[in-house]
Formats: sequence, structure tokens, C-alpha cells
Amino acid sequence: MERTNIVHVPKKAIQDVQETARHIKEQYGAGKKYFVESYGCQMNDHDSERLRGMLDIMGYTPSENKFEADFIIFNTCCVREHAEKRVFGNIGALKKIKDERPNLIIGVCGCMMQQKAVSDRLFKRFPFVDLVFGTNELHEFPQMFEKVLSGVRVKKVQESDGEIPEGLPATRINTLSTSLVVMYGCNNFCSYCIVPYVRGRERSRNISDIIDEAMHLADKGYKEITLLGQNVNSFKSDDGHDFADVLHAMNDIEGIRRIRFMTSHPKDLSDKLIDAMAGLEKVCNHIHLPVQSGSDRVLKLMNRKYDSAHYMHLIDELRKNVEGIEITTDIIVGFPTETEEDFEATLDIVRQAEFSAAFTFKYSPRTGTAAARMDEQVPEIVKKERLHRLNSCCTEIITTNNQKHIGTIGEVFVEGVDMRDKPMAFGKLSNFKMVYFPGDKDLIGQFLNVKITKTKHNSLFGELL
Repeated sequence: MERTNIVHVPKKAIQDVQETARHIKEQYGAGKKYFVESYGCQMNDHDSERLRGMLDIMGYTPSENKFEADFIIFNTCCVREHAEKRVFGNIGALKKIKDERPNLIIGVCGCMMQQKAVSDRLFKRFPFVDLVFGTNELHEFPQMFEKVLSGVRVKKVQESDGEIPEGLPATRINTLSTSLVVMYGCNNFCSYCIVPYVRGRERSRNISDIIDEAMHLADKGYKEITLLGQNVNSFKSDDGHDFADVLHAMNDIEGIRRIRFMTSHPKDLSDKLIDAMAGLEKVCNHIHLPVQSGSDRVLKLMNRKYDSAHYMHLIDELRKNVEGIEITTDIIVGFPTETEEDFEATLDIVRQAEFSAAFTFKYSPRTGTAAARMDEQVPEIVKKERLHRLNSCCTEIITTNNQKHIGTIGEVFVEGVDMRDKPMAFGKLSNFKMVYFPGDKDLIGQFLNVKITKTKHNSLFGELL
């Protein structure tokens, strides 16, 4: 798959966003409230931050209660099973409120709306929805919203690879750590995945724009930044920089203490990137490396472009070079034609790789993908049984492996306090393991040394040193 031509939204268009937003504030925004409900991945969460940023300039303020807001928008995801049914149900539940408050504005955006058949169906089924747009129109949000305010119902879904909008405002919810998108879209076309169809082809940002944004975040006090992309390993900027170059540049930014990234595709994980993880002090010793299946036959049907031997070679190289690394993964069970032998191969790779966490899913068809058209779909009862066995295997391995942390000392970035019983501060080690220890809210935002004393489920418990 060739890389798409990278097109940036003109600076004038970004200036128009600001001007339109300020005009809305002057004409309509005084005292109005908004509520953004976001589904799905961190890329969607990042888009929601930019929606909030534009709404803030428009004079709207966030509401903690959906039913008290003047504008409600759903930022949708189409990756998970029954996502459409869930979103349609939540929208339908707003009809009564819309009848009582005709001035309430309802919007729907995101990946699900990028599927034109779905957005058409929603727009027709729910005439009280005022605004619908896809993943490529985010930078046009104020202009579309202004039309809605003037009484026009708007639906806009652009079927293209999309442009890169540099400079959109963002209101970030987390004040300690945050995310930064380095690239958009995907060229892999895994046979089960809808992402290339709703997020477009790969487009990498300029490394200078990435570093400028990272420096701005550091100046605002963020200590931990997660670099996002559907496949960060295939990052390639116009001037030839790859993802390892991004990590090197980020590592030099004063104020940033930790750098994370996701997601990585095994077929593109290079020795250069492993060396960067091993040698750069701020890059965390954790990688999310989806294996999806341990069966070479199934991996080929999935169009993953690697086999189990290559995957395990990467695991060995990571563990050999990156001290204390923890590896997390995604696994799908019940892919079309999956046999018991194929599933046993998945259990084997789980035992070999000894993942520190695994996000496991039953395969579910996505309209438009190659896998949805395959014969020999696995019965639901078989998928459920295999998922149960897989989760039991993962839990056993994670529980056993957690024991190795007892007695060790690690630096925890404190994220919050659990008040359900006695106050327990919590945060992550560099390797992504969550740690709980006695402490109060005054510790939030600090990097503290904690000695691990016991484990429970997937978490570690310790005492502050």
C-alpha cells in the first residue's frame, strides 16, 4: 500500500475556525453549556479534546450533567460489537428531552458516522438530531455548528483520506499526563478491521509540529505524554524522519519525564526503535504489541504480515535490550475458520510471551471488511468458550508474573487516590503496572519511590519510601 499524499489544512482555515468560534460566542454562547460523550480509543478521546477546545472558544462551558446541557454531542466508535445499537439507543433516549427543550442541539460525529450508510440511516431515523459529521470534518465544526444555530440541519461526511489540521485548540481533561497524535490513518487493512475505512490512509505529521506541541505541553506542566497513532511504527514524515527520530527529539524536551506510545504493529517494529527504547531515559519500558492470534494460518487470513516465529523474535529482542520491559497485547478469538488447533496455538504464544496484560475480544464482523465476507464463521457459543479459556490462561500468567515485582522498588507517577476504604494513592510504574499504596491527594502529580509488598489481581501494592 503506497503512502497517501499528506495535505495540511491551510492556516487560513484554522484562523477561520477561531474567528467563527468567537463570533458564535458573541452572538449565541453566553451562559450555554455542552456535554461531550466519547466512545472508543484514545484517538477518539483526542478528537473530543479538540471539540471541547473549540466549544470553549465559542463561549460554551462544560456540563457534568448531560441533561442540563444546551448542546450534546456523541463522538462515536465503530470498532466494538453492538456499537451502533448502543449509540442509536442513547440518541433515541434524548427524544423526550428534545421535545421538552426544542432549543437543545444534538450532534453525532466520529468513526461510526464516517460510514456513510450508517450516518445516512441515523440522520433519517432521528430527525431531532441537528448535526452529523465524520472524522475528516472536525476542523469545520464551528462553521457547521453556526449553520445549526441559524436553523439549518447539517450532515457532512467527506469520503477521503482527510487532511492534517495543525493548530486546532484543545481542552485536555487530564492535567497530569496527556496524549499527542503523531500520525493519522492506517495502511494495513487487517481483514477484520474497519479503521482504514473510517480514519483514512496513513498521514504523518511534520516532526517540527510534533515537537512544538510537545514543548507547549511541557510548558503547561505535563510530565507524561503518550504519542498516538493507529500504527506509530510506520511513522514517516515528509522530510524522512521515522518514529525513532520522534522519540529522540522528544527525549530532549525539558520538563517531560515520561514518554509512552501506542499502538505498535509487529511487522514494522524496527531494531532502530528497540534501540531508542533501550537508550532513551524518558521512554517508558512498556510496549503494546498486538499479536491477535498465535496461529500462522489465522494470521495470514487476518492479513497481519508476520508469523508467530517473527512475533516471538521481537519479544526476545525487546526483553534482551530493554531492561524490565513489560509487554501488553490484543488478542481476537473466534476469527472465521479458527479451529481448536488454531486456538491452542494462541494459548501457546500467550504462555511463551508472558504478557503483563491482554485485551481480549471475540471476533465480530464489521461490514465492509474482508473477514465479514468469509465463510465458516465460528459459532457464538464456541467464541464465548474460547474467550473464557483465554482469559483464564492470561490471568494465571499475569498473577504468577506479578510475583517477581515483590520486594522491588520503582518510581510511581501518582495519578489519583482511591477513597473506597482507607485512602490509597495510585499510579503507574514506567512499565505500565498500576501500583496502590497508602497516601492522600497531596501526592497526586508527584514521582515517588514505592516498594512493592504484595499483588492482587493485575495490580501491585506497596509502601512509600
